[in-house]
Amino acid sequence: MKIALLGYGKMGRTIERLATAQGHEIVVATNDSSSIADFNNADVAIDFSVPTAAYNNIKKALESGIPVISGTTGWLEELPRIETYCQEKQGAFLYASNFSVGVNIFFAINQKLAELMGEQAQYEPAITEIHHTQKLDKPSGTAISLADAVLKFSQKQAWALQNNNPSDLWIDSIREGDVKGTHHVKYTSAVDTLTISHEAHSRDGFALGAIVAAKWIIGKRGVFSMQDVLNLS
Repeated sequence: MKIALLGYGKMGRTIERLATAQGHEIVVATNDSSSIADFNNADVAIDFSVPTAAYNNIKKALESGIPVISGTTGWLEELPRIETYCQEKQGAFLYASNFSVGVNIFFAINQKLAELMGEQAQYEPAITEIHHTQKLDKPSGTAISLADAVLKFSQKQAWALQNNNPSDLWIDSIREGDVKGTHHVKYTSAVDTLTISHEAHSRDGFALGAIVAAKWIIGKRGVFSMQDVLNLS
């Protein structure tokens, strides 16, 4: 598999290390898609860039007929435009707030728990996410995905970073050290607390999941998610 890496930061370098160890080839590695004159016969593009670059990175790859998977967060107001553009171009695109296999199973558990707790008004839901100090966005894309599932069944109206409105689902967003990613979903009542958690030990889990998704999407057309890749839908 020939991979174009759009975004060559920590995640890009981790993907490069693990992909080449599996026998794949990195044919493009850049932080700026505007400098790419040729995707060098890439089979797939993997975007882990920055919020300001993600839209143009993905659009340019789709224009070139290259399937794209993206894990960049903080640009999701543009996601519907990219999905529409992908369909117009009859391309293939997959966005995931988190590519870790464990996290995507965690998403499925969170969805089921949210459904079960939806009728239990005595429980107050809340989410905590902890990441390294260099993470650019707050809250994490993973926390937003978790919150969206909770909101689907809860009486809460929206998520918020401040715990000062009873109608909001509180996301406590913490930045400390070199934490790779920890997420807790908590339901608290007067008599007990129910918590589910996921803790990443390294970036390798995210990168390995992205490589799995990249292999899966080649030859497909449409807009997909990791639920499709892992057959969790």
